[in-house]
Amino acid sequence: MSYRLGVDVGGTFTDVLLVEEATGATWRAKTPSTPADQSVGVRSGIGKVCADAGIGLHEVAQVLHGTTVATNAILEGKGAKVGLVTTRGFRQVLQIARSYVPGGLAGWIIWPKPEPLAALENTVEVDERIASDGTVIRELDEADVRAQLGRLRGRGIRALAVSLINSFAGAAHERRIAELAAEELPGVPVSLSSDVLPELREYERTVTTVANGYVQPQVKHYIETLAGELGKSGVAGELAILRSDGGLSTADAAVASPVTMLLSGPAGGVTGAVWVAEQCGYRDLITFDMGGTSTDVALVQDLSPRIGRETKVGDLTVRASSVDVRTVGAGGGSIAHVPELTRALRVGPQSAGADPGPAAYGRGGTEPTVTDANVVLGNLPPALAGGEITLDVAAARDAVEKIAEAMGLPDAETAAAGIVDIVNENMLGGLRLVSVQQGFDPRDFALVAFGGAGPLHANALGRLTGAWPVIVPPSPGVLCALGDATTSLRDVAARTVLRRFADLTGDELGAILRELADEAGERLAAQGLAKDAQEVGFEVDVRYHGQGFEIPVEVDRAWLDGPGTALEALASRFDAEHDRLFSFLLSVDHELVNARATVTGPRPEVAPLTLPEGTGDPADALVDTHPIHVSGARHDARVYDRAKLRAGDVVTGPAIVTEMDSTTLVLPGHAATVHPSGSLLINPLEA
Repeated sequence: MSYRLGVDVGGTFTDVLLVEEATGATWRAKTPSTPADQSVGVRSGIGKVCADAGIGLHEVAQVLHGTTVATNAILEGKGAKVGLVTTRGFRQVLQIARSYVPGGLAGWIIWPKPEPLAALENTVEVDERIASDGTVIRELDEADVRAQLGRLRGRGIRALAVSLINSFAGAAHERRIAELAAEELPGVPVSLSSDVLPELREYERTVTTVANGYVQPQVKHYIETLAGELGKSGVAGELAILRSDGGLSTADAAVASPVTMLLSGPAGGVTGAVWVAEQCGYRDLITFDMGGTSTDVALVQDLSPRIGRETKVGDLTVRASSVDVRTVGAGGGSIAHVPELTRALRVGPQSAGADPGPAAYGRGGTEPTVTDANVVLGNLPPALAGGEITLDVAAARDAVEKIAEAMGLPDAETAAAGIVDIVNENMLGGLRLVSVQQGFDPRDFALVAFGGAGPLHANALGRLTGAWPVIVPPSPGVLCALGDATTSLRDVAARTVLRRFADLTGDELGAILRELADEAGERLAAQGLAKDAQEVGFEVDVRYHGQGFEIPVEVDRAWLDGPGTALEALASRFDAEHDRLFSFLLSVDHELVNARATVTGPRPEVAPLTLPEGTGDPADALVDTHPIHVSGARHDARVYDRAKLRAGDVVTGPAIVTEMDSTTLVLPGHAATVHPSGSLLINPLEA
């Protein structure tokens, strides 16, 4: 038998999913995350799930891992001290940055400008200059380079970033600096902008390269430690890391370019949601991943997640492809509070996390959280995770009553309903960011809800957005781990072209894209992916000549094979997207800015789960009744064991469906139909 193991590390829990490829059978484990050393929780979860499946660790063929190590290094400011080498005259490139201040017109008054990841005192200039067409204007002064690197050696830097002006057009000087750095700064990892982001715009290229160096030592230590510990424990399979764009990198490739994995964790959930939606027959969907600390949302069209050209983590924005995920500081552990100044109820972004966690977990937490509110409302039965977790209802009520007292509300149920309503509205804002504000009507999409807390709020979010059906996959609490286990190797090659269409031919465009495909394909071949198993996709950034911004446009490979049609088809598609986004077109010539080739491996063959046919009546799965409070009224909700539901069974609300890693709430006036693949499809009942 062949087994794949997906691992996802969240802020509260580490999820592990073991998949037997031939049958689609799965085993899952959920263990508390260990922020001090994430590998401890990972190893614990892997050992637990393999024991549950009755297999040895040596039988695991691959460990596919979505990690937040790089993300946390930036959010917590715990990355390496980075030295930066620039062309003379460009030392303050990170300080000047871009003239964008978040917030309203007066946002600059209260906005604390974030400090660059490479301090000015750790930034040096070297004598050299390359023109934008790649010609050398001034040769590199190697004696000067050695002197400047010596200054950085005295500053105790642990990573070096090299970003010279126009290095996207010619990388020779950067590569020579890397050779000199190996002599002057032995053991210090070097990130070159011509490798990390070979595109124009010196600020974006520099900040991305510096970010790569900032997280690299920590990522390297984590991955090498985890790989070593897995090897010692008997895991024979290779370790692969999920990229921000939903693809996989080998462990070595991830260490070399960690900036590509800043959104590694959320990308796994989107990949898993696409896999689940496809089994249910839906191709357009919005993903809704609610965990203990935050909620991640993304939009998918025709089973293809929207890929953005920027990755944003905290105050940092880098130019790296990633699934267009928006994060809201709202989760099951989000703390409710009433500020003295406004006396208005607030929920989050502070979280109780894994330790001590919500008051209901009985680990010493006393602050009222969203989980506690759900316990008070009856949405969460007293036992979770198949009986492994027993909730402290009295502690949850005591915590929520603090909110009732602070706001002068009559009882804990009223306060709890307010907490849940506010967190739902917070998450609705995130869903609108990826739908309405991008020009999409959420009513045209299904809503796939997962994460430990997602299915509990999914029905309410479906009602707020009008997105139906709400799809709750099997094992929703570990869907990110399923996404990790069902994704494939990926690499991207990019180049700045900067040519007007009038000065470009379709054959030249095709030659550029094929060169990039060969470049990315060679890297994947070195990682063990045969050329004949590789799939290639092309994308270019286009703008009207004279514009200062561009729009990414997918290139159909068929355009490159037709006689002289590529540029016309590309211009037409760009015009359509420009009109959709801005409602106007220009009559000037188009301009090609950047070209990219994405090469991926085949998606792993994992057999989908197929449930036996049921009668439509879920009576055999009924285990209890439990009072819940909805819209100020008390209802008796039927409680079902999800493991006993069969295909075609219809669960009519009010109802609670329990399983090991999550709980699904079906509201009055709605019904959940069990799909043969195991997902619950929630829809409003017809009036």
